[in-house]
Amino acid sequence: MPYVNIKITDDGVTQAEKKALIQGTTKLLQEVLNKDPQSTFVVIDEVDTDNWGIGYETVTEIRKG
Repeated sequence: MPYVNIKITDDGVTQAEKKALIQGTTKLLQEVLNKDPQSTFVVIDEVDTDNWGIGYETVTEIRKG
């Protein structure tokens, strides 16, 4: 029972893009590891850019640049 957690910033990812991530991840696990898609869990966590840091800055600060 694979569990995959994808973390992305919450800036404009569409429902279609999320669906593609879930489908693509599930397919990859099936093809590479022969895992059953019916027992594969893919969770997408969207993180506010104020809560995601790189180096000494938040992503929000970096993108203001």
